[in-house]
Amino acid sequence: MSSLEIRAADGCRWDLVALGEVMLRLDPGEGRVATARSFDVCEGGGEYNVARGLRRCFGLRTALVSALADNPVGHLIEELVLRGGVDQSHVRWVPYDGVGRAARNGLNFTERGFGVRGAVGCSDRGHTAVSQLRPGELDWDTVFAAEGARWFHCGGIFAALGERTADVVTEAMAAARRHGTIVSYDLNFRPSLWRSIGGQERAREVNRAVAPLVDVMLGNEEDFSAALGFEVAGVDRDLSVLDPERFGAMMARVATAYPNIRVVATTLRAVLSAGRNDWSAVCWADGTVHRSVARPGLEILDRVGGGDSFVSGLIYGLLSGFAIPQALEYGAAHGALAMTTPGDTSMATLAEVEALVRGASARVQR
Repeated sequence: MSSLEIRAADGCRWDLVALGEVMLRLDPGEGRVATARSFDVCEGGGEYNVARGLRRCFGLRTALVSALADNPVGHLIEELVLRGGVDQSHVRWVPYDGVGRAARNGLNFTERGFGVRGAVGCSDRGHTAVSQLRPGELDWDTVFAAEGARWFHCGGIFAALGERTADVVTEAMAAARRHGTIVSYDLNFRPSLWRSIGGQERAREVNRAVAPLVDVMLGNEEDFSAALGFEVAGVDRDLSVLDPERFGAMMARVATAYPNIRVVATTLRAVLSAGRNDWSAVCWADGTVHRSVARPGLEILDRVGGGDSFVSGLIYGLLSGFAIPQALEYGAAHGALAMTTPGDTSMATLAEVEALVRGASARVQR
């Protein structure tokens, strides 16, 4: 077991509360955004995806803190979130002015990629309702004390959305820590979000301010360098060679710099093509580095959301009291399964995750 001191389930309404934006994803399927004539729609967002995975795959009680513009697009997102089972009682509805000058809902156009053509995302999320949240507008004591939450999750995507969203993150984390709630943060560095507000330098400034409030720090292969400034020596620029030992040493440096952090975890993904990746994960906890089973040449239908599903599987394991190596395997297996289906969110079941952890194959089941 990890050294995390997690609140008892029977004293909390929520197993996890997530703070972040939910966008409407428009997917051209096998085509491209610029030439599409129709799109499939689903919901998605880094922080929300974690809450949804924990609810739909693992059966935990999760809630979303967010904001939506009160128009038909907002209510379409509401309908999709309802299908995912995540509670929306802490979602704020913002008046819509008819054209979206004051507040709107975010859109995300995403191509899955194929072969040598990588996946491409094109976000349309400026001036969204959630990006305009300010400190003092949300009642965190109700969330963490009156209702009670065992775990709080947020990330670098929400922190980059608006002028004050990073302040909302630190406000929420401070409240969570006051009430004994575990805090996780996914660095989730997106250059496009930071480009116009100070770039990588601003991202590092924000994330270094957030880090002292975090218990479980998460990221992918690039995040710890881009968003925190911890370089991993010897790794190819295109991430075609990933050395778990070097990543483990980097994660130990993160924990040394921020002694409050008890667990550091990252996925390891070497991109062979858009549809084939080497996939594994590595985790530092209590001075020890753990590595998941490696899945070389993992075949992928839609890579978006794989990292979020890794996070939800890992958190499920930690909330369940699993030893770190077992929790890591649940995260890696859930992330792998999530990338076999379209959309940002997982369609996997707990039985499928557990079977993959045990080493199940893709043999047909009848």
